[in-house]
Amino acid sequence: MNYKEIIENLKNLIYSWENVQQICDYIILWAVLSGASDIHIEPLASFVRLRYRIDWELKEILEYQSFLHQWIVARFKILSDLKIDESRVPQDWRISKTIEEKPLDLRVSTLPTVQWEKIVMRIVDKSKKVPKLEELWIEGKNLKLVKKSISLPNWIILTSWPTWSGKSTTLYAALSVLNKENVNIMTLEDPVENQVDWINQSQVKPNIWYTFANWLRTALRQDPDIIMVWEIRDHETIEIAIEASLTWHLVLSTIHTNSASETLTRVLQMWIQPFLIPASFNSVIAQRLIRRLCPHCKKQIWLNELDKETLKDIQNAINLTEKEELLSRVWAEILKSPKFYKPIWCEQCDNTWYKWRVWLYEVLEITSWVKEMILSWDSAFNINKQAIKDWMISLEQDWIIKALNGLTSLEEVYSVAKTQNA
Repeated sequence: MNYKEIIENLKNLIYSWENVQQICDYIILWAVLSGASDIHIEPLASFVRLRYRIDWELKEILEYQSFLHQWIVARFKILSDLKIDESRVPQDWRISKTIEEKPLDLRVSTLPTVQWEKIVMRIVDKSKKVPKLEELWIEGKNLKLVKKSISLPNWIILTSWPTWSGKSTTLYAALSVLNKENVNIMTLEDPVENQVDWINQSQVKPNIWYTFANWLRTALRQDPDIIMVWEIRDHETIEIAIEASLTWHLVLSTIHTNSASETLTRVLQMWIQPFLIPASFNSVIAQRLIRRLCPHCKKQIWLNELDKETLKDIQNAINLTEKEELLSRVWAEILKSPKFYKPIWCEQCDNTWYKWRVWLYEVLEITSWVKEMILSWDSAFNINKQAIKDWMISLEQDWIIKALNGLTSLEEVYSVAKTQNA
């Protein structure tokens, strides 16, 4: 059964509460077959809509009448061991299922609304192998810097990210390189998305004060070589992480910022002394996910079709990139006569124009110039400007290079990626 047939079956089943078990099974099955990452079941004023997040975008698939919703909520609560009679407060847990021979974890979250309860389910395919760093589209200088950073015995490596940027995949890929017999790796995650052999993984439990900071204190007494903290959220956590790095531990973590340079100023805002950052930080990574053009329906566009402002931005990004970096990642013929692509109508990707996603990266190395700017409390803007002078490949430069290679469109680069970075 394909996912189009599932939708037809759902449309025939949504008129009776007696079909709730089948409806819920089909809702999950459709998500798996379509490659969705999340399921949204949202009660509105006069109906309930079913939406899926596919290749980063939410797409409405179906609407059904409100009378059915309470039965669907109850069914998913039973499957995830949540309290059926509690609808006043949010709840969350998980469903473990095997569908199409794939072991899955569905992270179920309920939220009270003015209508009924909303349900969101995050789908984690436990059968997927952790990708290699090279498979994440980290290329050229960025790849060399990441490999160099994780090969060192200590320091902190932070990945900055907004929501939906693939941070967990990057962290797991880095850990897979470091995962060797002679090292002790410990992680605290929220939640544990992939269970990896030979790594000591733990899950945060704030309701019993098992927090990132409390875990870090305990982890340092467990003789670790490498520590991965899922997220830096407060002064206490970053302070202990810096202490760990200064006592010869490699620390990997994430932080909520929009760029690598903003990560440095964000750490300063957590009341960390400036001299501690160059002493404990080796590099900072910023990353994004953008949609990849469907290879079957992309069409070449000519430079004379672009407006002057876009052409100026493109030329500026190319001029700021080392020639060696450009030639290693883009064919010389393309650089002589730049080509870009746009999506057109196509059945291969269900007329969505995009299929799969591409990672974008910038890796900021703490050079001597950047170190001086940190010590003088300089702005993120000036630090970023100096890092690019030191030949950092910025997110925008990485976008342009990938667009030149036909992986994504300029519309995606400027409408999605730049919006996130604003």
